[in-house]
Amino acid sequence: MQKILTINAGSSSLKWKLFAQPMETILAHGLVERLNQPVANFKLTTQTEKFSQALPDLTAEKAIALILDKLETLAVISSRQEITAVGHRVVAGGDVFKHATVVTPNVLTQILALSDYAPLHNPAEAHYIKRLTAALPQAQQVAVFDSQFFLKMPEMNAIYSIPYEYTQKYHIRRYGEHGISHEYLADRAATLLGKPLAQLKLITLHLGSGASITAIKDGIPFDTSMGFTPLTGVTMATRAGDTDPALVPFLQEKLQLDSTAVVSDILNTKSGLLGISGISTDMRDLKAAEQTNPRAKLAIDIFVNRIVKYIGSYYTELGGLDALIFSGGIGENDADLRARIVHNSRALGITLDEARNQSVSEGALSPDHAAVTTLLIPTDEELAVVRQVSQALNVTQR
Repeated sequence: MQKILTINAGSSSLKWKLFAQPMETILAHGLVERLNQPVANFKLTTQTEKFSQALPDLTAEKAIALILDKLETLAVISSRQEITAVGHRVVAGGDVFKHATVVTPNVLTQILALSDYAPLHNPAEAHYIKRLTAALPQAQQVAVFDSQFFLKMPEMNAIYSIPYEYTQKYHIRRYGEHGISHEYLADRAATLLGKPLAQLKLITLHLGSGASITAIKDGIPFDTSMGFTPLTGVTMATRAGDTDPALVPFLQEKLQLDSTAVVSDILNTKSGLLGISGISTDMRDLKAAEQTNPRAKLAIDIFVNRIVKYIGSYYTELGGLDALIFSGGIGENDADLRARIVHNSRALGITLDEARNQSVSEGALSPDHAAVTTLLIPTDEELAVVRQVSQALNVTQR
């Protein structure tokens, strides 16, 4: 038996699980929310205990140390030496990494070199790899790339309408992100629907601080909302989503900025729900304020509107739809927001059973025999990651 830790670092959160392989037994798991904010939420669950704590100014370094300390204190592991590998979700692998890869110094350098494709994530994920290497020197670090799933996407949807020689020379294409999640959701949907994935038309909604939407046709990613970087697509916590590229030089001139990099930072870290509302990146905060704060309401309305636009576009591209799938932190936990999105997509035959929407933890949210099945599937990127880590390390699967 091997104990493998998976690390799924988002822009403001850290999800992790400790697996016993090859049995895929979860020994412990946890979530840290609101990292690097005034108060973070730290949660850890073992097979017998639950631990929760609000902590001020929790950084990635402190979170890692706390996780490992708690695993020892709660006797999940007798020592850190028991952890033999760590699997990291890495957002951008470009067209360099097509499968899970054991991290070497050269691989880490390449991950950092691909930061242009994911400026909010790759540097942070490289940082986590370094910190876990230091904390667990005996463990092999393995990178599993979000972008590898979308390398199968047809060029019609992957290639931008720019001079083709730039596409070839600079490896410019729609790389997409959350591929680990979208691939897992598609496989799980096929199981729940009792149909071969190769015969299904799916739209998967990964809705969280980062949000992306993917059209999947016959088991292959057909289109996706994120692009060359995770900036494009729907409105997100701090990312603007789809914008006119001409805004970059326009804002640079109007704000009297020396560099387009500053505008890029504005679009990545100061826009989205935060930029519109002016109060928070968190959908829970916005919903609490929407009745009295017009900008909070506007932020929610824009978030829903952009998602509905993509659903309609992908429905047309796919030539119909078998299932619409909700997942991610918002998609899994906010029944009201799911209802708003479905209500605004009703012209496509997408419906909800309100009782199911309020009570189902996984499965169909739509009425029986609906034209389109609406599904709630909690994403399990960690399970997908540990399977790929095991394959990369030649660990026999069950």
